[in-house]
Amino acid sequence: MHSQLSPHRAHRVDLPGRHGPIAALRAPAAGRDLGATALLVPGYTGSKEDFAPLVDPISDAGVEVVAIDLPGQYESSGPPLESDYRPEALGAVVAELAAKLAADGRRVLLLGHSFGGLVARGAVVAGAPVSGLTLMSSGPSELPPGTRRTALDYGEIVLREQGIEAAVQVNETRYALNPAWRSVPQELKDFYRERFVRSSPVGLLGMGEALRTEPDLVAKLARVARSGGIPCLVVCGELDDAWSAASQRDMAERLDADFAVLSGVMHSPNTEAPDALLATLLPTWRAWLS
Repeated sequence: MHSQLSPHRAHRVDLPGRHGPIAALRAPAAGRDLGATALLVPGYTGSKEDFAPLVDPISDAGVEVVAIDLPGQYESSGPPLESDYRPEALGAVVAELAAKLAADGRRVLLLGHSFGGLVARGAVVAGAPVSGLTLMSSGPSELPPGTRRTALDYGEIVLREQGIEAAVQVNETRYALNPAWRSVPQELKDFYRERFVRSSPVGLLGMGEALRTEPDLVAKLARVARSGGIPCLVVCGELDDAWSAASQRDMAERLDADFAVLSGVMHSPNTEAPDALLATLLPTWRAWLS
């Protein structure tokens, strides 16, 4: 089973950020260094550990890995205002980090998962010096109607009125309705709880509001990518229950991006099917770097 607790060779480090230290998992390129860094950005309620199954294979392919907690997530310091957690604001933070990596002579391959895709988009629009952009299980705009949107709406009410402990209990009650939850190891359930309660409530509220209101900025991103010569890849699961595969295909067409859909996969290819995901990512990234 692949999960956030999958073993890897990365080290836990703190990177400088405008709101304080940015917690990261960092692994150097193994073998022949291609001079590139994969900067991996997690989604809402996520963390750097979401990319644990990808760390060693990316490193073995000659690409350094830097997977982060966004400001306010889990082990990263965060700003005080909900508006500081919109994709535009967080994108500026990621753009600064990408610039620091690039200043060290690295070519930055930026990947954002889910809400992290909206942030990665914001980073590119803000001028992040990247050699490629991957949007994984992310959409063109706000989270559309569906079970995830309903849970987000209800969760915000609970978080505002009752606090973060009540919100995590609501999440766990919802998860328990899925028979597959019973087979999740207790250690992993404990990790999910820990990173949620250690995240900034203000950050969760700000990111949640952004997921309900983010406009469609695909045309703007396409203009920036074209003018900057930034290649793009959109990759998602066939059964994505956040943004549909069809909507992500349409986004890829509007971006003139490569598109890949992973059979039988839902919203998190990084943990559900990392081998299939890597079979798309690595050849694409090598082509970008050649």
